[in-house]
Amino acid sequence: MSLILLEAFGALALLVLIVWWTMFSGRKHGELPEQPRTDEAEQTPPGKQD
Repeated sequence: MSLILLEAFGALALLVLIVWWTMFSGRKHGELPEQPRTDEAEQTPPGKQD
């Protein structure tokens, strides 16, 4: 029984380590700020206002 608990604890610790590694080992100062989108489809041409 104790071997099963030890194995379960090891699996949980490994899962927590993998989740922590993927979430917090990215950029030093977090995500980059979002740049404003300049898609041509979203812009209305000059003189064409509804």
